[in-house]
Amino acid sequence: MNIREIDLPGIGKKFQLIARDGSKLVLVVHDDGRRECYHFDSAVAEESLSMVTLDDDEARLVAGILGGMTYKPKALETMEMALDELILEWYRVDPDSGCVGRTIGELNVRQRCGVTIIALIEKHNAARHINPGPEVALTADCTLVVAGERRQQKLFKSILKNGCE
Repeated sequence: MNIREIDLPGIGKKFQLIARDGSKLVLVVHDDGRRECYHFDSAVAEESLSMVTLDDDEARLVAGILGGMTYKPKALETMEMALDELILEWYRVDPDSGCVGRTIGELNVRQRCGVTIIALIEKHNAARHINPGPEVALTADCTLVVAGERRQQKLFKSILKNGCE
């Protein structure tokens, strides 16, 4: 799935998602908590097929349903058992984090907490680093995809915040 994030000053954020079937979903998250969902039949369509507005509580309920909190398809149960304790997390690096400007090697992530950074996406230029090496530096507002167990993920959050301290 292709996802594009756009800041909407004074409004919130807009997310454009292109599904594998070519359809487009646009989500606008307003600063007041409202969410607008637009569905297009193709990535280039100008006119939406449908639109739904959700308040914050409704949006969280829908997110839980989509995320599998209320029902988990049988195929995913099998996958979860195979992965057991492995958790994939997405982290946005705050500009004031102690890790900004440090390389993965300098932070010694794998040795300090046991997680593996499997992807890094830079916000300023949308550069994607899949399986980044120790020479890759963390930048402000980049997104990290990290694999590890729950306790390892907790340790990693501390490294993100404090850097090498």
